[in-house]
Amino acid sequence: MRVLIADKFEQSGRDGLEAIGCETSYQPDLKDDALVDAIKKEAPDVLVVRGTKVTEPMLDVGSVKLVVRAGAGFNTIDVSAASKRGIYVSNCPGKNSIAVAELAFALILALDRRIADNVVTLRRGEWNKKEFSKARGLYGRTLGLIGVGKIGQEMIPRARAFGMPVVAWSRSLTTERAALLGVELKESPKAVASASDVVSVHLALNPETRHLLSTDFFNAMREGTYFINTARGEVVDQQALGVAMRTRGIRAGLDVYAVEPTSSTGDFQDDIVKEEGLYGTHHIGASTDQAQEAIAAETVRIVKEFKETGKVPNVVNLARQTPATHRLVVRHLDRPGVLAGVLEAIKAEQINVQEMENIVFEGAAAAVARINLDNAPTKATLNKLQANNADIIELDLLELK
Repeated sequence: MRVLIADKFEQSGRDGLEAIGCETSYQPDLKDDALVDAIKKEAPDVLVVRGTKVTEPMLDVGSVKLVVRAGAGFNTIDVSAASKRGIYVSNCPGKNSIAVAELAFALILALDRRIADNVVTLRRGEWNKKEFSKARGLYGRTLGLIGVGKIGQEMIPRARAFGMPVVAWSRSLTTERAALLGVELKESPKAVASASDVVSVHLALNPETRHLLSTDFFNAMREGTYFINTARGEVVDQQALGVAMRTRGIRAGLDVYAVEPTSSTGDFQDDIVKEEGLYGTHHIGASTDQAQEAIAAETVRIVKEFKETGKVPNVVNLARQTPATHRLVVRHLDRPGVLAGVLEAIKAEQINVQEMENIVFEGAAAAVARINLDNAPTKATLNKLQANNADIIELDLLELK
């Protein structure tokens, strides 16, 4: 199996891929047209990326079967284009949770103590204890979490260590789960904003969360609230954030932005970084040695299982619900051609197979096939199949609810 690694990737991961018998090509600086050309030339089965964008032209030119995002998100991959071509997209969720939570708290502390301004002033040869001795302190302040997935959950014990009560909102968070986590459930992001001294965002990017945090959200904040985003820049209406920073004294710690460079170095002219109350980092939340080693190991595990079984762990682009309306259950003797005959009969009626599995019983004498269909075969077809094939023990047609 050929693997093209088109991004920075740990040596342990490269060694791991070679140890499972993969032929690897490590070209971490590839992007855009150069990556298209490399895929055409290398013909990889698996493409591994981190921040590099994977576009439709890249999926058109080669034989890629699996794209692995060596990280938690997958918004830099054209998932729709991959799905149309039957290409798996997988990621490594949860492996960078601690690293991102650590950075989020670093930004909170940096805002409260104005760490960056302290450093800059000292480097200019100035001593200004009078100015920088002003800080609110975190003890007793309320931390609000928007999103309580793996990273959000890592924020909770860290807040507790600083003596900060936690309020939280997430679409999936229930009263029972909130009690178990030791947080107070709020009914909306806006309710979290109004109850918090510090708000930290930990949402995945999808159509429902894009620009979820906008003017109403920021207007609900107390003046001078700290706002932290280490998730995805696009979940925030960045223009609304800028207005809130200028008019309401909101201070922000950002690791992610609405529009970021496609490479690890380059020009960055986003107006948000010119705001006086902005402390920013360079989308480095997951960039600790610990996190990258864990992500590399997970990437190797994904490729290994795909290579050995054809199954893909953590796949993100399989249909949650297919157009199937009926399930044909075929109990049959485990002999050649039985299912071929069934599929030919289904094809003759212009019925499409959505999903299919065949389970063999102990001894390999008999099996049961479950075939999900987008329409119901006629009774005549089923009767004909049963009558003409002695290897079919029983046919049963179920309507899917």
